[in-house]
Amino acid sequence: MEKPFSLAERARSFRYAFSGLAELLRSQHNARVHLFASLLVVIVGLSLGVTRMEWCALLLAMMLVWIAEALNTALEFLCNLVSPDFHPLIKKSKDVAAASVLISAAGAVVIGVLIFLPYLLTWG
Repeated sequence: MEKPFSLAERARSFRYAFSGLAELLRSQHNARVHLFASLLVVIVGLSLGVTRMEWCALLLAMMLVWIAEALNTALEFLCNLVSPDFHPLIKKSKDVAAASVLISAAGAVVIGVLIFLPYLLTWG
């Protein structure tokens, strides 16, 4: 049976989400790299005056990287709990999850180049 809507429950769910974000940044070096890259994209985008649609593409690309990194980290935590010792299937699942971060980050770089390069070539 579904619980009735509760503002307190909604606030608690936001606290859990922010706690997860803090854990992601605290425990994962790559998340801090993504944070630096995200801030750099925002600074460059503001400096170059990219269009609203270009912002949409940049924000979607950054969100995909962050989502992939968060899910990769969650899977790693779970795998480490389930199988603290080496297991070839755990290695495969961690490798595939890491590949999702790599794929999303590579795509974000391509999007960034496609958007920023024309501005940078005519800037000055």
